[in-house]
Amino acid sequence: MGFRSENKSVFGVVRKSKSRSLVTIVVLLTAGYVAASLIIGSGVRAVSAVSLREQPGDRIEALLAYADSPKHSLRERNRAIWALGQLGDSRALPLLEKSYTGGPCDHDRALCQYELKKAIRLCRGGTNLSAFLWRRGSY
Repeated sequence: MGFRSENKSVFGVVRKSKSRSLVTIVVLLTAGYVAASLIIGSGVRAVSAVSLREQPGDRIEALLAYADSPKHSLRERNRAIWALGQLGDSRALPLLEKSYTGGPCDHDRALCQYELKKAIRLCRGGTNLSAFLWRRGSY
């Protein structure tokens, strides 16, 4: 009987340890997801603010003008395209589709085809798992 009760207590400790580990993993993954989502939202707000300084009014229209403006660097324009994709507004589709060639990325000469492809997918209603945490009435 002594062996059995010791055996049960060892298995009980192992079971509790596994449960705690699982809870810890779930909490860490959830915290990471929330943090990443909030960072994405912060980035969208920052890019939007820059574009709105140049063209006050509607956020999407300001980002579209910014992304289409040759006076901005390709890097800045790519950030605007990324923000448009994160916002997922279908009004962005004409510009995004016009700029998308489907070819390989050449960041020194053209807009990022990878970002354009992602933005098009999101503006056509693709799933954006982080958006519900940061996309509120202000967008």
